[in-house]
Amino acid sequence: MTKLRLILNDQLSSSIATLKNVDKASDILMFCELMIDTTFVKHHQKKLAFLWSAMRHFAKDLALQGFKIHYLYLEDPKNSGSLEQEILRALAELQPDHLIVTEPSQWSLIAFFRGLEKNIAIPLLMLQDERFLASHEDFRTWAQGKKQLRMEFFYRIMRKKHNLLMEEDNQPAGGRWNYDQENRKPPKKGMTFVRRISHPKSDLTQTVLKLVAQRFSDHFGTLEPFYYAVTRSEALLELAHFMEKILPYFGDYQDAMVAGEPYLNHSLLSSYLNVGLLEPLEICRMAESAYRAGQAPLNAVEGFIRQILGWREYVRGIYHWSMPDYAELNYFEAKRPLPAFYWSGHTKMFCMAEAIEHTREHAYSHHIQRLMLTGNFALLAGLDVKEVQAWYLAVYSDAHEWVEMPNTLGMALFGDGGLMASKPYAASGAYINRMSHFCEQCYYDPKISVGEKACPFNALYWDFIGRNQKKLKTNFRVAYMLSTWNRFSDEKQKALQNQAQKTIKSMEEGCL
Repeated sequence: MTKLRLILNDQLSSSIATLKNVDKASDILMFCELMIDTTFVKHHQKKLAFLWSAMRHFAKDLALQGFKIHYLYLEDPKNSGSLEQEILRALAELQPDHLIVTEPSQWSLIAFFRGLEKNIAIPLLMLQDERFLASHEDFRTWAQGKKQLRMEFFYRIMRKKHNLLMEEDNQPAGGRWNYDQENRKPPKKGMTFVRRISHPKSDLTQTVLKLVAQRFSDHFGTLEPFYYAVTRSEALLELAHFMEKILPYFGDYQDAMVAGEPYLNHSLLSSYLNVGLLEPLEICRMAESAYRAGQAPLNAVEGFIRQILGWREYVRGIYHWSMPDYAELNYFEAKRPLPAFYWSGHTKMFCMAEAIEHTREHAYSHHIQRLMLTGNFALLAGLDVKEVQAWYLAVYSDAHEWVEMPNTLGMALFGDGGLMASKPYAASGAYINRMSHFCEQCYYDPKISVGEKACPFNALYWDFIGRNQKKLKTNFRVAYMLSTWNRFSDEKQKALQNQAQKTIKSMEEGCL
């Protein structure tokens, strides 16, 4: 009896359910590289190279362990580019009696496999992805009957469940659940950061880089230098380096932004975590051990664990609990086309140009730049929520729909009307000036709201508050800003609205 076991490109873990109880003598592991993955969204060149190189290395490692591998390369002339067609072709060629797959992270793929099951002659088994720390049922049970789904309360349950940073009396380490207030320091002048490691490029990786350079050079971003870990062992080196050299400094300046410094003290582990080269519990346990050993302070370790144990699991829960309706939400009815500078970086706004340049070069920009620069601008300017989501999905190497959609639609754009966030994360130039040194190098002045040199974020911010009063008036967290807007004279309100319209016009003409 032969089972065909399909492994997707974000399931590169030896613990994936698909690999349980494999009969090496008869079962076949199937991997597919598909053109549809490059056309549905035109992913960053580094992202394509990372995904394909990691998948090829994982399949090679499994082959060395004695597993039978059926690998469909992108370059294969027989490759149709369609997952359905390639599965059907493999079923016809290999004649298995079962098709096995671990549940995909993407909703449309789950629906695809449910449909495929009805159209093939053999059983299709879709197994639970046990690498996540909260099952769908766990999240549904927690969410049942709640009007608002706040991550903080979900996070506390997860801390208790997995006994992370907990004391013997079932109380949080240090007496507090959350040390976020200690992790918001603005950057200091002359700050320096640890140099990141790079990895030698194997022949497999060199082949993939050549493939991407030849066939996908029109995609966003630069391909080289390419420094990603593409194997489990390399990802573990990244993890150890972060824990030893960087975690102690992660907390304090977590929200800071510094010109020419795309990484600061962030971990860069999310890409490896999201494809399976690393797993969440091992990372959290290692971070906790660093705290217990006195090697990293509690505010840094708690903030880091909260991102994985709290935010990552919560976002996945929101996605699967809310789909497919979630994808169609657009609370503020934002429909303006995405401006060209999101791709080119050509804008006089230094902060936006810097964040986009980090993204172009590294397929990475840290979470505050994603939320409070590119996301904040999209929110204030009313950019089309689906175009913004497509951009985020394309440009970041750690972006997969399950994690990208809630973070973009829910958190950055408040497109779900507050299911996730307790308020819209809207901010003027004052926030950017406080949390970065970007404004010192900018054409615009964060202290000016009207006129040629006015920071575009300022008038857009007040215009956002003014035009959305009806939808914001019940949100107590923006009550002060609504009150401030309503205290402005009619003349000041009109001036800010006119400035906002000029900003939008400049954006649309490509001269902002």
